[in-house]
Amino acid sequence: MEIEGREPSLAVEIEAKNQPNDGPVPIFLKFEDVEYKVKLEKNPLKATIANMGVEQGQYKKILKGISGNVESGEILALMGPSGSGKTTLLKILGGRMQNGLIKGHIRYNDVPYGPSLKRRIGFVTQDDVLFPQLTVHETLVFAALLRLPAYMSRQQKLARVDAIIEELNLERCRHTKVGGGFVKGISGGERKRTSIGYEILVDPSLLLLDEPTSGLDSTSAGKLLVILQRLAKTGRTIIVTIHQPSSRMFCMFDKLLLISEGLPIYHGKACEAVPYFSSLGFVPEIAMNPAELLLDLANGNVEDIFVPEILQESSPEEFRSYVIKFLQWKCKTELEPRDKQEKSHTTIETPEQQSPGLRMKKDWTMNWFDQFMILSKRSFRERSGDYLDKLRILQAVGVAALLGLLWWNSQIGTEAQLRDQIGLIFYICIFWTSSSLFGAVYVFPFEKLYLVKERKADMYRLSAYYISSTLCDMVAHVFYPVIFMAILYFMAHLRKTVSSFFLTLIAVELIVITSQGTGELLGAAILSVKRAGTMASLVLMLFLLTGGYYVQHIPKFMRWLKYISFMHYGFRLLLKVQYSGDLTFNCQTTQGCQSLQSSPSFDTIKLDGGLQEAFILVSMALVYRLLAYFCLRWRISSISY
Repeated sequence: MEIEGREPSLAVEIEAKNQPNDGPVPIFLKFEDVEYKVKLEKNPLKATIANMGVEQGQYKKILKGISGNVESGEILALMGPSGSGKTTLLKILGGRMQNGLIKGHIRYNDVPYGPSLKRRIGFVTQDDVLFPQLTVHETLVFAALLRLPAYMSRQQKLARVDAIIEELNLERCRHTKVGGGFVKGISGGERKRTSIGYEILVDPSLLLLDEPTSGLDSTSAGKLLVILQRLAKTGRTIIVTIHQPSSRMFCMFDKLLLISEGLPIYHGKACEAVPYFSSLGFVPEIAMNPAELLLDLANGNVEDIFVPEILQESSPEEFRSYVIKFLQWKCKTELEPRDKQEKSHTTIETPEQQSPGLRMKKDWTMNWFDQFMILSKRSFRERSGDYLDKLRILQAVGVAALLGLLWWNSQIGTEAQLRDQIGLIFYICIFWTSSSLFGAVYVFPFEKLYLVKERKADMYRLSAYYISSTLCDMVAHVFYPVIFMAILYFMAHLRKTVSSFFLTLIAVELIVITSQGTGELLGAAILSVKRAGTMASLVLMLFLLTGGYYVQHIPKFMRWLKYISFMHYGFRLLLKVQYSGDLTFNCQTTQGCQSLQSSPSFDTIKLDGGLQEAFILVSMALVYRLLAYFCLRWRISSISY
């Protein structure tokens, strides 16, 4: 995207950086000839019905050259039919979409878009992306601690949260969970106001909202527009996409940009839109909501509307497209020249007067450790329901008791008894591998939207988020194996020495930690709930078959699989800490007592060969997590928001 502007001097940068952020910096946003195209799928099976008329592998234009402007203190409404490009334009103006498929000139007080400008832009999506388990107050507090500048004390940040809650009329639901999905929480209007509060905490100069009234009743939508008007009066520039507002809401907008098929058909004051179309000859035959009239025109639907005589001569098949092309042509030839002439007479502050606050260098609001501590508290608060789930505790206790009863006082006196006990050990390996793997594989796919949203706003370093997330999960789940083994170990009559018990427990913990790392890697690489679950099932099946219980002597051409299977090393480690070569069995046979090492079950394992598997599992856990971090960084950076 071509963006005009001049590079700031170092002196201006340093001076601006040292100035506290006392409020929003006024922004005059101007965009000219903005175009955007998408590449169509080459695979015809993936092509949508809408694209079937275009040759696959080519590009389809979504925006075909849109111009407009909005000043501080104004609300610009982007209107148009579904698929006209409203949300796409909003994302481009907010810097959420930046690639070679965008063309045009976009200027923020004559400053190009850059990392420092991110913190001057608030973006509220149509779907409210908020953690469901946190309350409204907790949501805003964690956002304030992460986003507000370092020179503010904790008390000042909390006072800022209280002021936002009061300003947005959220006192009644302050301590209610946000909710969503299967979690009961606040209403749709309260959730939308919370999303707005989340963004205005940092006093954004430019606030963008995608369909903020979607799903709200007319009363709630009207109250929301009143709040936006109040925010605009504080010096903010506000742009909203809206589908079909009521007459009362329509009058609250200062400016309107009406889009049809990727091109504007009106740009100017909202109150002058209907008179403009009337001057062209489009007069409603019946009383109509202004927004309804405008959307009908944008769709080329002129039922119950008088049209100019020049359009009445077209054929019925081409009538709709002629109406749209006529309105686009009129906007190009009449409105755009008028806008340029008005702007030439408008006095706008020079960039040196208006833009120093936008030229600040990108800098984190706090150091890495503080980010880590806040994110750890938030992760634990959000996931505490899973960590302390009664069903999870019941599962650990119930499965341990069931296995203990099935293997009650198991012995290793004969080959058959030994084989039964080895089966128990392998099942322990399977149980904790599967529960830990599936418990970790869904974390990043579920939190993808939250992570993308917060990373686009530069709230924290990705490394701080990843380490806090993985440590919280690891620490929270380390206690379940302790409960499990404390019950099962003595019921099953496993080797009753202090060292064997604790070594077995450590081996199980290593299996849990490594399984979590594998799950995180799969989840980070795929970032899809459905696909991540399918891939986890395949990996689990592969590791289970190569674990060393079902098949000990794997063919040479398949042997490499066991070396990447942490279940293989975990199972071997459990056998080594439970048995040793000096133990005997089959003492009641005519051959006399035999060493356990002579059992066919240990053909591929040297029981007294050391515990190098423990170091391998630790290494695998670290490598898997390191790969998961880089996969997450790569995948998140490629997602637009």
